[in-house]
Amino acid sequence: LKQALVATTCRPHARPPRATTTTTATTTRITIMSGEVRASHLLVKHQGSRRPASWRDPEGTLFIGKKTKEAALDELQAYREQIVSGAVRFEDLAAKVSDCSSAKHGGDLGFFGPGKMQKQFEDGAFALAVGEMSGVVDSDSGVHIILRTA
Repeated sequence: LKQALVATTCRPHARPPRATTTTTATTTRITIMSGEVRASHLLVKHQGSRRPASWRDPEGTLFIGKKTKEAALDELQAYREQIVSGAVRFEDLAAKVSDCSSAKHGGDLGFFGPGKMQKQFEDGAFALAVGEMSGVVDSDSGVHIILRTA
């Protein structure tokens, strides 16, 4: 890491890379990133989603195929209010109700850079400050709440 910072700072007009430390139960990893963010999200799919199925509703016949976009928006707004009020933690709620497979990680999508996510989602994630939670973000996958974590 020190060599990377020295090499970068010796060049005029170069931006030094950001270093982030990620700690898991077994390892600590330092990641040098260039223009990446880390975010978690809670996704609510509806009948208009590009793939109206999820780990909670594999065929999309239990509730996703019957859920209107308006109902999905109402559901997501209620989830956001629970998080903001402190009644539940973002990652705990995402693990239970998100229609994305990232639910098994509390909604954590890891690090990603420009061009890696759907445009609407990417724009929402990159507009947030670290620790900030978005309002409703509408994408082809459904409706999301995004929490920028790094």
